[in-house]
Amino acid sequence: MHLKEAGNQRAQETSALLYSGDELNHSLILNLNQASETNVSANEKDLIVGGQAVVEGVMMRTPNAFAVAVRRPDGQIVHTGAQLPKWSDRYKILRLPVLRGAAVLVQSMALGVKALNYSAGEAFAGAQEQEQEAVQVVLTPAVVEGEGDFAGITGGVPGLIPIPTKKQPKDELKRGATASAAGSIIFALIFNVLLFIVAPLVLTNALFIAAGWSVPTTSSAQTSATPNSSSATTQATTNAPNQAPEQTAWYRRAWAGARYYLHPVRPSVGFNLIDGMIRMSFFLIMIFSFSLLKDIRRVFEYHGAEHKTVFTWEKGLPLEVAHAKLQPRQHPRCGTSFLMVVMLVSIVLFSIVKFDSLLLNMLTRIALVPVIAGLSYEIIRMSAKREGSLVFRLITLPGLWLQNITTKEPDEQQLEVAIYALKESLKLEPQPQEVVMTPLS
Repeated sequence: MHLKEAGNQRAQETSALLYSGDELNHSLILNLNQASETNVSANEKDLIVGGQAVVEGVMMRTPNAFAVAVRRPDGQIVHTGAQLPKWSDRYKILRLPVLRGAAVLVQSMALGVKALNYSAGEAFAGAQEQEQEAVQVVLTPAVVEGEGDFAGITGGVPGLIPIPTKKQPKDELKRGATASAAGSIIFALIFNVLLFIVAPLVLTNALFIAAGWSVPTTSSAQTSATPNSSSATTQATTNAPNQAPEQTAWYRRAWAGARYYLHPVRPSVGFNLIDGMIRMSFFLIMIFSFSLLKDIRRVFEYHGAEHKTVFTWEKGLPLEVAHAKLQPRQHPRCGTSFLMVVMLVSIVLFSIVKFDSLLLNMLTRIALVPVIAGLSYEIIRMSAKREGSLVFRLITLPGLWLQNITTKEPDEQQLEVAIYALKESLKLEPQPQEVVMTPLS
Protein backbone atom coordinates (compact mmCIF):
# COMPACT_ATOMS: atom_id res chain seq x y z
CA MET A 1 0.00 0.00 0.00
CA HIS A 2 1.38 3.42 -0.94
CA LEU A 3 2.08 5.89 1.85
CA LYS A 4 -0.64 8.29 0.70
CA GLU A 5 -3.18 5.49 0.46
CA ALA A 6 -2.20 4.30 3.94
CA GLY A 7 -2.59 7.80 5.32
CA ASN A 8 -5.95 8.13 3.60
CA GLN A 9 -7.17 4.83 5.05
CA ARG A 10 -6.01 5.68 8.55
CA ALA A 11 -7.60 9.12 8.46
CA GLN A 12 -10.82 7.65 7.06
CA GLU A 13 -11.07 4.95 9.74
CA THR A 14 -10.35 7.40 12.53
CA SER A 15 -12.83 9.89 11.11
CA ALA A 16 -15.40 7.11 11.13
CA LEU A 17 -14.69 6.56 14.81
CA LEU A 18 -15.01 10.24 15.64
CA TYR A 19 -17.57 11.69 13.29
CA SER A 20 -20.75 10.41 14.92
CA GLY A 21 -20.67 12.58 18.06
CA ASP A 22 -20.11 15.89 16.30
CA GLU A 23 -22.42 15.23 13.37
CA LEU A 24 -25.10 13.70 15.59
CA ASN A 25 -25.28 16.72 17.85
CA HIS A 26 -25.45 19.20 14.97
CA SER A 27 -28.17 17.01 13.47
CA LEU A 28 -30.01 17.08 16.78
CA ILE A 29 -29.91 20.86 16.81
CA LEU A 30 -30.82 21.13 13.12
CA ASN A 31 -33.75 18.78 13.54
CA LEU A 32 -35.26 20.54 16.55
CA ASN A 33 -37.53 22.40 14.16
CA GLN A 34 -37.89 19.54 11.69
CA ALA A 35 -39.06 16.89 14.14
CA SER A 36 -42.08 18.83 15.38
CA GLU A 37 -43.96 22.03 14.65
CA THR A 38 -42.84 24.64 17.15
CA ASN A 39 -43.13 28.40 17.44
CA VAL A 40 -39.84 29.06 15.71
CA SER A 41 -39.70 31.42 12.77
CA ALA A 42 -38.31 30.43 9.40
CA ASN A 43 -35.51 32.95 9.75
CA GLU A 44 -34.39 31.46 13.06
CA LYS A 45 -34.47 27.99 11.57
CA ASP A 46 -32.40 29.07 8.59
CA LEU A 47 -29.71 30.43 10.90
CA ILE A 48 -29.04 27.00 12.42
CA VAL A 49 -26.10 25.39 10.68
CA GLY A 50 -23.62 22.69 11.63
CA GLY A 51 -21.37 20.08 10.18
CA GLN A 52 -18.42 17.76 10.62
CA ALA A 53 -14.83 17.41 9.49
CA VAL A 54 -14.04 14.78 6.88
CA VAL A 55 -10.85 13.68 5.11
CA GLU A 56 -9.23 16.89 3.76
CA GLY A 57 -12.54 18.70 3.90
CA VAL A 58 -15.74 19.67 5.69
CA MET A 59 -19.37 18.68 5.45
CA MET A 60 -21.86 21.44 6.28
CA ARG A 61 -25.49 20.98 7.26
CA THR A 62 -28.31 23.46 6.90
CA PRO A 63 -31.90 22.68 7.94
CA ASN A 64 -32.84 21.08 4.62
CA ALA A 65 -29.58 20.36 2.79
CA PHE A 66 -25.94 19.38 3.09
CA ALA A 67 -22.74 19.91 1.13
CA VAL A 68 -19.29 18.35 1.31
CA ALA A 69 -16.24 20.29 0.11
CA VAL A 70 -12.83 18.65 -0.26
CA ARG A 71 -9.49 20.07 -1.34
CA ARG A 72 -7.73 17.78 -3.80
CA PRO A 73 -3.92 17.43 -3.92
CA ASP A 74 -3.76 19.83 -6.89
CA GLY A 75 -5.36 22.56 -4.75
CA GLN A 76 -8.77 22.41 -6.43
CA ILE A 77 -11.87 22.45 -4.20
CA VAL A 78 -14.50 19.95 -5.29
CA HIS A 79 -17.90 19.50 -3.71
CA THR A 80 -21.11 17.52 -3.69
CA GLY A 81 -24.42 18.14 -1.99
CA ALA A 82 -28.14 17.56 -2.00
CA GLN A 83 -31.33 18.48 -0.25
CA LEU A 84 -32.21 16.35 2.78
CA PRO A 85 -35.78 15.08 2.89
CA LYS A 86 -37.39 15.11 6.31
CA TRP A 87 -37.98 11.58 7.53
CA SER A 88 -40.71 12.90 9.80
CA ASP A 89 -42.66 14.09 6.74
CA ARG A 90 -42.52 10.61 5.22
CA TYR A 91 -43.11 8.71 8.46
CA LYS A 92 -45.34 10.62 10.87
CA ILE A 93 -44.46 8.28 13.73
CA LEU A 94 -40.93 9.70 13.75
CA ARG A 95 -42.34 12.93 15.15
CA LEU A 96 -42.99 11.21 18.47
CA PRO A 97 -40.62 11.93 21.37
CA VAL A 98 -37.61 9.60 21.69
CA LEU A 99 -38.32 8.07 18.26
CA ARG A 100 -37.37 11.31 16.54
CA GLY A 101 -33.99 11.29 18.29
CA ALA A 102 -33.30 7.70 17.25
CA ALA A 103 -34.23 8.61 13.67
CA VAL A 104 -31.81 11.53 13.75
CA LEU A 105 -29.07 9.15 14.90
CA VAL A 106 -29.67 6.79 11.98
CA GLN A 107 -29.92 9.61 9.44
CA SER A 108 -26.76 11.22 10.79
CA MET A 109 -24.81 7.98 10.53
CA ALA A 110 -26.00 7.44 6.96
CA LEU A 111 -25.06 10.99 5.99
CA GLY A 112 -21.70 10.66 7.72
CA VAL A 113 -20.92 7.52 5.73
CA LYS A 114 -21.79 9.35 2.53
CA ALA A 115 -19.61 12.33 3.42
CA LEU A 116 -16.64 10.19 4.44
CA ASN A 117 -16.99 8.09 1.30
CA TYR A 118 -16.93 11.15 -0.94
CA SER A 119 -14.05 12.84 0.87
CA ALA A 120 -11.94 9.68 0.90
CA GLY A 121 -12.47 9.27 -2.83
CA GLU A 122 -11.53 12.86 -3.66
CA ALA A 123 -8.83 13.71 -1.12
CA PHE A 124 -6.13 11.69 -2.85
CA ALA A 125 -7.73 11.29 -6.27
CA GLY A 126 -5.13 13.39 -8.05
CA ALA A 127 -2.23 11.57 -6.46
CA GLN A 128 -3.74 8.18 -7.29
CA GLU A 129 -4.27 9.14 -10.93
CA GLN A 130 -0.66 10.26 -11.22
CA GLU A 131 0.53 7.00 -9.70
CA GLN A 132 -1.60 5.04 -12.16
CA GLU A 133 -0.26 6.95 -15.17
CA ALA A 134 3.43 6.63 -14.25
CA VAL A 135 4.94 3.92 -12.06
CA GLN A 136 8.59 3.11 -11.63
CA VAL A 137 9.62 -0.45 -12.54
CA VAL A 138 12.90 -2.25 -13.13
CA LEU A 139 13.16 -3.03 -16.83
CA THR A 140 13.33 -6.70 -17.77
CA PRO A 141 13.39 -8.31 -21.21
CA ALA A 142 9.66 -8.97 -20.91
CA VAL A 143 8.99 -5.31 -20.21
CA VAL A 144 11.26 -4.12 -23.00
CA GLU A 145 9.46 -6.35 -25.48
CA GLY A 146 6.11 -4.92 -24.46
CA GLU A 147 4.74 -7.94 -22.62
CA GLY A 148 2.38 -7.71 -19.67
CA ASP A 149 0.58 -4.49 -18.76
CA PHE A 150 3.49 -2.17 -19.53
CA ALA A 151 4.13 -0.18 -22.68
CA GLY A 152 6.93 -1.50 -24.86
CA ILE A 153 10.28 0.25 -25.00
CA THR A 154 12.42 -0.18 -28.06
CA GLY A 155 15.69 1.13 -26.77
CA GLY A 156 17.70 2.23 -23.79
CA VAL A 157 19.47 0.53 -20.94
CA PRO A 158 17.47 -1.43 -18.34
CA GLY A 159 17.03 0.69 -15.24
CA LEU A 160 14.48 2.39 -12.97
CA ILE A 161 12.36 4.73 -15.11
CA PRO A 162 8.68 5.78 -15.25
CA ILE A 163 6.49 3.82 -17.66
CA PRO A 164 2.83 4.65 -18.46
CA THR A 165 0.33 1.99 -17.42
CA LYS A 166 -3.31 1.32 -18.05
CA LYS A 167 -5.69 3.59 -16.18
CA GLN A 168 -8.11 2.05 -13.76
CA PRO A 169 -11.73 2.75 -14.78
CA LYS A 170 -13.47 5.40 -12.72
CA ASP A 171 -16.30 3.05 -11.77
CA GLU A 172 -13.74 0.68 -10.26
CA LEU A 173 -12.26 3.55 -8.29
CA LYS A 174 -15.71 4.49 -7.00
CA ARG A 175 -16.47 0.90 -6.04
CA GLY A 176 -13.16 0.70 -4.23
CA ALA A 177 -13.85 3.93 -2.36
CA THR A 178 -17.34 2.72 -1.42
CA ALA A 179 -16.02 -0.60 -0.17
CA SER A 180 -13.28 1.17 1.77
CA ALA A 181 -15.74 3.55 3.42
CA ALA A 182 -18.16 0.74 4.24
CA GLY A 183 -15.34 -1.29 5.74
CA SER A 184 -14.25 1.68 7.83
CA ILE A 185 -17.76 2.21 9.19
CA ILE A 186 -18.21 -1.49 10.00
CA PHE A 187 -14.84 -1.47 11.74
CA ALA A 188 -15.81 1.67 13.66
CA LEU A 189 -19.12 0.19 14.82
CA ILE A 190 -17.51 -3.04 16.01
CA PHE A 191 -14.68 -1.10 17.64
CA ASN A 192 -17.09 1.22 19.46
CA VAL A 193 -19.26 -1.64 20.72
CA LEU A 194 -16.26 -3.55 22.06
CA LEU A 195 -14.49 -0.54 23.55
CA PHE A 196 -17.41 1.46 24.95
CA ILE A 197 -19.97 -1.21 25.85
CA VAL A 198 -18.42 -4.66 26.27
CA ALA A 199 -15.04 -3.75 27.82
CA PRO A 200 -16.34 -1.29 30.48
CA LEU A 201 -19.08 -3.72 31.53
CA VAL A 202 -16.68 -6.67 31.90
CA LEU A 203 -14.07 -4.59 33.73
CA THR A 204 -16.62 -3.11 36.13
CA ASN A 205 -18.08 -6.55 36.78
CA ALA A 206 -14.62 -7.94 37.62
CA LEU A 207 -13.76 -4.89 39.73
CA PHE A 208 -16.87 -5.26 41.90
CA ILE A 209 -16.15 -8.95 42.53
CA ALA A 210 -12.44 -8.40 43.24
CA ALA A 211 -13.12 -5.50 45.62
CA GLY A 212 -15.84 -7.41 47.44
CA TRP A 213 -18.42 -4.71 46.71
CA SER A 214 -20.85 -7.29 45.40
CA VAL A 215 -21.19 -11.04 45.12
CA PRO A 216 -22.01 -12.89 41.89
CA THR A 217 -25.72 -13.37 41.31
CA THR A 218 -25.60 -17.08 40.51
CA SER A 219 -25.77 -19.54 43.39
CA SER A 220 -22.70 -21.41 42.20
CA ALA A 221 -20.68 -18.22 42.15
CA GLN A 222 -21.92 -17.23 45.60
CA THR A 223 -20.71 -20.50 47.14
CA SER A 224 -17.43 -20.66 45.23
CA ALA A 225 -14.22 -19.38 46.75
CA THR A 226 -11.87 -16.85 45.29
CA PRO A 227 -9.78 -18.02 42.33
CA ASN A 228 -6.68 -18.25 44.52
CA SER A 229 -8.28 -20.68 46.98
CA SER A 230 -7.97 -24.44 46.96
CA SER A 231 -11.64 -24.99 46.10
CA ALA A 232 -11.36 -22.95 42.91
CA THR A 233 -8.27 -24.86 41.95
CA THR A 234 -10.02 -28.12 42.73
CA GLN A 235 -12.87 -27.12 40.37
CA ALA A 236 -10.32 -26.50 37.65
CA THR A 237 -8.91 -30.00 38.09
CA THR A 238 -12.13 -31.97 38.00
CA ASN A 239 -11.05 -33.45 34.69
CA ALA A 240 -7.71 -34.50 36.21
CA PRO A 241 -8.47 -36.00 39.66
CA ASN A 242 -5.04 -37.58 40.05
CA GLN A 243 -3.29 -34.18 39.89
CA ALA A 244 -2.53 -32.17 43.00
CA PRO A 245 -3.93 -28.61 42.96
CA GLU A 246 -0.45 -27.07 42.87
CA GLN A 247 0.37 -29.20 39.82
CA THR A 248 -2.57 -27.89 37.79
CA ALA A 249 -1.65 -26.32 34.47
CA TRP A 250 -1.42 -22.52 34.59
CA TYR A 251 -4.03 -22.07 31.88
CA ARG A 252 -6.55 -24.11 33.89
CA ARG A 253 -5.98 -21.90 36.92
CA ALA A 254 -6.26 -18.80 34.73
CA TRP A 255 -9.52 -20.03 33.20
CA ALA A 256 -10.92 -20.79 36.67
CA GLY A 257 -10.08 -17.25 37.77
CA ALA A 258 -11.57 -15.70 34.64
CA ARG A 259 -14.81 -17.64 35.09
CA TYR A 260 -15.06 -16.43 38.68
CA TYR A 261 -14.74 -12.77 37.71
CA LEU A 262 -17.14 -13.21 34.78
CA HIS A 263 -20.00 -14.30 37.03
CA PRO A 264 -22.60 -11.55 36.58
CA VAL A 265 -23.16 -8.81 39.15
CA ARG A 266 -26.57 -7.15 39.13
CA PRO A 267 -25.83 -3.55 38.01
CA SER A 268 -26.64 -0.83 40.54
CA VAL A 269 -26.35 2.94 40.29
CA GLY A 270 -22.81 2.76 41.66
CA PHE A 271 -21.96 -0.04 39.23
CA ASN A 272 -23.16 1.99 36.25
CA LEU A 273 -21.44 5.13 37.53
CA ILE A 274 -18.07 3.35 37.53
CA ASP A 275 -18.94 1.76 34.19
CA GLY A 276 -19.60 5.23 32.77
CA MET A 277 -16.35 6.59 34.18
CA ILE A 278 -14.38 3.75 32.58
CA ARG A 279 -16.19 4.38 29.28
CA MET A 280 -15.35 8.08 29.42
CA SER A 281 -11.71 7.31 30.30
CA PHE A 282 -11.44 5.05 27.26
CA PHE A 283 -12.86 7.81 25.07
CA LEU A 284 -10.44 10.43 26.39
CA ILE A 285 -7.45 8.12 25.95
CA MET A 286 -8.55 7.32 22.39
CA ILE A 287 -9.03 10.99 21.48
CA PHE A 288 -5.67 11.98 22.95
CA SER A 289 -3.90 9.10 21.19
CA PHE A 290 -5.44 10.01 17.83
CA SER A 291 -4.44 13.66 18.29
CA LEU A 292 -0.79 12.58 18.19
CA LEU A 293 -1.15 11.25 14.63
CA LYS A 294 -0.21 13.69 11.87
CA ASP A 295 -3.03 12.61 9.54
CA ILE A 296 -5.65 12.98 12.25
CA ARG A 297 -4.34 16.37 13.26
CA ARG A 298 -5.45 17.65 9.85
CA VAL A 299 -8.94 16.29 10.52
CA PHE A 300 -8.95 18.20 13.81
CA GLU A 301 -7.82 21.34 11.96
CA TYR A 302 -10.77 21.02 9.59
CA HIS A 303 -12.94 20.51 12.68
CA GLY A 304 -11.73 23.89 13.93
CA ALA A 305 -12.40 25.42 10.51
CA GLU A 306 -15.95 24.11 10.62
CA HIS A 307 -16.57 25.71 14.04
CA LYS A 308 -15.09 29.05 13.00
CA THR A 309 -17.26 29.11 9.88
CA VAL A 310 -20.40 28.31 11.86
CA PHE A 311 -19.59 31.12 14.29
CA THR A 312 -19.12 33.52 11.37
CA TRP A 313 -22.55 32.66 10.00
CA GLU A 314 -24.26 32.83 13.39
CA LYS A 315 -22.84 36.29 14.05
CA GLY A 316 -24.17 37.54 10.72
CA LEU A 317 -20.71 38.31 9.33
CA PRO A 318 -19.80 37.90 5.65
CA LEU A 319 -18.55 34.40 4.90
CA GLU A 320 -14.94 35.38 4.31
CA VAL A 321 -11.68 33.96 5.59
CA ALA A 322 -10.76 37.28 7.19
CA HIS A 323 -13.82 37.11 9.46
CA ALA A 324 -13.72 33.36 10.07
CA LYS A 325 -10.11 33.29 11.26
CA LEU A 326 -10.99 35.67 14.13
CA GLN A 327 -13.67 33.35 15.57
CA PRO A 328 -13.04 30.83 18.38
CA ARG A 329 -12.56 27.21 17.38
CA GLN A 330 -14.51 25.85 20.39
CA HIS A 331 -18.27 25.77 19.79
CA PRO A 332 -20.83 25.02 22.53
CA ARG A 333 -23.04 23.04 20.15
CA CYS A 334 -20.30 20.60 19.17
CA GLY A 335 -21.21 16.97 19.72
CA THR A 336 -18.46 16.58 22.31
CA SER A 337 -20.35 19.06 24.49
CA PHE A 338 -23.15 16.57 25.05
CA LEU A 339 -21.15 13.49 26.03
CA MET A 340 -22.10 14.16 29.64
CA VAL A 341 -25.79 13.98 28.74
CA VAL A 342 -25.37 10.63 27.02
CA MET A 343 -23.33 9.26 29.92
CA LEU A 344 -25.85 10.35 32.55
CA VAL A 345 -28.78 8.98 30.56
CA SER A 346 -27.01 5.65 30.11
CA ILE A 347 -26.24 5.41 33.84
CA VAL A 348 -29.89 5.91 34.76
CA LEU A 349 -31.26 3.66 32.02
CA PHE A 350 -28.80 0.82 32.65
CA SER A 351 -29.67 0.97 36.37
CA ILE A 352 -33.33 0.41 35.54
CA VAL A 353 -32.98 -2.22 32.82
CA LYS A 354 -30.73 -4.94 34.23
CA PHE A 355 -30.52 -8.72 34.38
CA ASP A 356 -28.68 -11.47 36.25
CA SER A 357 -26.79 -12.44 33.10
CA LEU A 358 -23.61 -10.73 31.92
CA LEU A 359 -24.31 -11.64 28.29
CA LEU A 360 -27.89 -10.42 28.52
CA ASN A 361 -26.74 -7.13 30.04
CA MET A 362 -24.29 -6.69 27.13
CA LEU A 363 -26.94 -7.32 24.49
CA THR A 364 -29.41 -5.07 26.29
CA ARG A 365 -26.96 -2.19 26.39
CA ILE A 366 -26.29 -2.51 22.68
CA ALA A 367 -30.03 -2.61 21.95
CA LEU A 368 -30.66 0.46 24.14
CA VAL A 369 -28.29 2.70 22.16
CA PRO A 370 -31.14 4.14 20.01
CA VAL A 371 -33.22 4.71 23.16
CA ILE A 372 -30.34 6.54 24.85
CA ALA A 373 -29.94 8.66 21.72
CA GLY A 374 -33.65 9.46 21.73
CA LEU A 375 -33.75 10.43 25.40
CA SER A 376 -30.56 12.50 25.06
CA TYR A 377 -32.15 14.23 22.08
CA GLU A 378 -35.12 15.33 24.18
CA ILE A 379 -32.84 16.71 26.90
CA ILE A 380 -30.71 18.52 24.33
CA ARG A 381 -33.85 19.79 22.63
CA MET A 382 -35.12 21.40 25.82
CA SER A 383 -31.76 22.87 26.83
CA ALA A 384 -31.03 24.22 23.33
CA LYS A 385 -34.07 26.47 23.55
CA ARG A 386 -32.19 28.38 26.26
CA GLU A 387 -28.58 28.51 25.22
CA GLY A 388 -27.83 31.15 27.84
CA SER A 389 -29.22 29.13 30.74
CA LEU A 390 -27.11 27.68 33.54
CA VAL A 391 -28.14 24.13 32.59
CA PHE A 392 -26.95 24.59 29.02
CA ARG A 393 -23.63 26.05 30.16
CA LEU A 394 -23.06 23.16 32.57
CA ILE A 395 -23.89 20.61 29.87
CA THR A 396 -21.56 22.15 27.31
CA LEU A 397 -18.64 22.98 29.62
CA PRO A 398 -16.95 19.52 29.53
CA GLY A 399 -17.23 19.47 25.75
CA LEU A 400 -15.62 22.90 25.45
CA TRP A 401 -12.67 21.60 27.47
CA LEU A 402 -12.43 18.50 25.30
CA GLN A 403 -12.43 20.60 22.13
CA ASN A 404 -8.95 21.80 23.08
CA ILE A 405 -7.93 18.34 21.84
CA THR A 406 -10.46 17.62 19.09
CA THR A 407 -10.02 20.97 17.34
CA LYS A 408 -6.82 22.60 16.13
CA GLU A 409 -6.19 26.03 14.64
CA PRO A 410 -6.87 25.83 10.88
CA ASP A 411 -4.99 27.64 8.15
CA GLU A 412 -6.60 29.91 5.57
CA GLN A 413 -6.92 27.18 2.95
CA GLN A 414 -8.85 24.98 5.38
CA LEU A 415 -11.13 27.88 6.24
CA GLU A 416 -11.77 28.36 2.52
CA VAL A 417 -12.95 24.76 2.24
CA ALA A 418 -15.31 25.10 5.22
CA ILE A 419 -16.76 28.36 3.87
CA TYR A 420 -17.16 26.80 0.43
CA ALA A 421 -19.12 23.89 1.93
CA LEU A 422 -21.46 26.17 3.88
CA LYS A 423 -22.15 28.38 0.86
CA GLU A 424 -22.99 25.36 -1.28
CA SER A 425 -25.32 23.99 1.39
CA LEU A 426 -27.08 27.34 1.73
CA LYS A 427 -27.64 27.41 -2.04
CA LEU A 428 -29.52 24.09 -1.79
CA GLU A 429 -32.05 25.38 0.73
CA PRO A 430 -35.64 25.59 -0.61
CA GLN A 431 -35.30 29.36 -0.21
CA PRO A 432 -31.59 29.92 -0.93
CA GLN A 433 -29.87 32.22 1.53
CA GLU A 434 -28.10 35.35 0.42
CA VAL A 435 -24.40 34.92 1.12
CA VAL A 436 -21.43 37.07 0.32
CA MET A 437 -19.87 35.20 -2.62
CA THR A 438 -16.30 36.41 -2.36
CA PRO A 439 -13.88 34.58 -4.65
CA LEU A 440 -11.81 31.85 -3.03
CA SER A 441 -8.13 31.92 -3.90
